[in-house]
Amino acid sequence: DGGLGSVQQRFVEGMGDISHFWGFSPVMGRMYGLLYLSQEPLTADAISEALAISKGNVSMNLRNLDRWGMVRKTRKKGDRKEYYEAEPNFIRIVVNVLSERRNREFDRALSTVGECLEQTKSVSKSKEAVFIRDRLIHMERFFKTLDASVMTLLKLVGKGAK
Repeated sequence: DGGLGSVQQRFVEGMGDISHFWGFSPVMGRMYGLLYLSQEPLTADAISEALAISKGNVSMNLRNLDRWGMVRKTRKKGDRKEYYEAEPNFIRIVVNVLSERRNREFDRALSTVGECLEQTKSVSKSKEAVFIRDRLIHMERFFKTLDASVMTLLKLVGKGAK
């Protein structure tokens, strides 16, 4: 159906556009969009052909999508090829992304702010030093609150991190 093809194409492109919000490449977003609207699981070759991107690019992005829990590998009886289907549960995807990001980015951000705050203890008590120290304290509180909120969400959905 030409009308549905147009809808699918627009959706795939839209998923590529919004992927930046989540910190993913447009290709990952487009691939997820294609798989999400596909009634049947697709091979890497079919994805490559549908999106006009190299097989190497598809392979690399499928690994990333799999790591984030956004796709699942499947097989068809009598076929040695791997097929991929989109994870349709958005809550599960968001939880996976938050869990992964919490472990990396939150820890790094908290560590950096903590180190900077520690350094300010040995700096003069100038007006500028007090200002910077105060800002760092507020930032550290914010990150700790955000981290606690994400941990609460992850525990609520049964995916406690670390």
